[in-house]
Amino acid sequence: MGWWRVDTDTLAGSRFVVSPLAEVLAGLKTLHRGRGAHVGEHRWLAAHLSGYRDRLAGDPVTATLVRAALGRRWNATFLTPTPLLGDGGRAFAEEVEHIRSSEPAGVRADLEESLNGPLPSLLRRDDLAQRAADLLEWVWTEAVEPTWPRRLRMIEADIVARTARLGLHGWATALDEMRPDMRWLGGDRLQITVCDSPPLELSRGQLMFVPVTLSQSWVCWDVPLAASAAPRRSRSARRYAVVYPCAGVLADDDLRTPPPQALAALLGSARAELLTLLDTPKSTTQLVALTGLPLGSVGRHLRILREARLAQRRRAGRSVLYFRTPTGQTLVAAQLPA
Repeated sequence: MGWWRVDTDTLAGSRFVVSPLAEVLAGLKTLHRGRGAHVGEHRWLAAHLSGYRDRLAGDPVTATLVRAALGRRWNATFLTPTPLLGDGGRAFAEEVEHIRSSEPAGVRADLEESLNGPLPSLLRRDDLAQRAADLLEWVWTEAVEPTWPRRLRMIEADIVARTARLGLHGWATALDEMRPDMRWLGGDRLQITVCDSPPLELSRGQLMFVPVTLSQSWVCWDVPLAASAAPRRSRSARRYAVVYPCAGVLADDDLRTPPPQALAALLGSARAELLTLLDTPKSTTQLVALTGLPLGSVGRHLRILREARLAQRRRAGRSVLYFRTPTGQTLVAAQLPA
């Protein structure tokens, strides 16, 4: 079992972070795996997997680099840095430059660690960070950027929902539901994985939680420049991140189910549909796109749901997101098949 020791100050100072680079890395991991977790990912792979494989087929060095960096147990540290912090997050171009500027010797050391062995001859070179950054830029441009506004809304909605859950149920519940095998063990111990690995001390560190829309999850941390010559994964780090799949999966909008008939009879079909769609927080723009209703009608129905205390709203970045109250959740759940 692998676990982190998280003191009270570190947990109290933790934060949710939006990272375009993490979203791209989740995309790279999904393309590398070549299979999706649900129908939305299957369709995304159908659109982009062939182009990805064609690109690597023409570049054996980068193909070998990806296989080495996404090791069976560890990711190469240089490829999965902790997010850069800033107001509203950082742009992808700024984040990927952090990878591009990695020192060649450090990149090779990270790859040896992820491989748990010597480097293949193809990777004994100094341009590996540049090649990794170029591939990530390709994934961003071809497979992520065209749908980034929608992905960003889903990420922001997840943050709002988890923040609300945190306020209602506390950290133990919020962390237990974040990623597979992660749970609060009590005291100051956070289980990260069921695999055996040395515990990490996070005292006086900065802890971040980073949602992505694809079904991928990993942990990462920064190693201080002044670290000793001890093995890289046993050194003391100052910034840590848990990347986890957000609750709103990347699925086609037409896969949603209509609201229960009894709920539509009680609230009216439009308000019943809106309340049903608020299983994860959504903006009015999303709700207009999903329902086809005019913006004014959506706003009016949401106001009535709020006045009836079936829905609430909260700001996330530049968006205002709506979500069900516990009463609204109970009302919808009562209409679902047993």
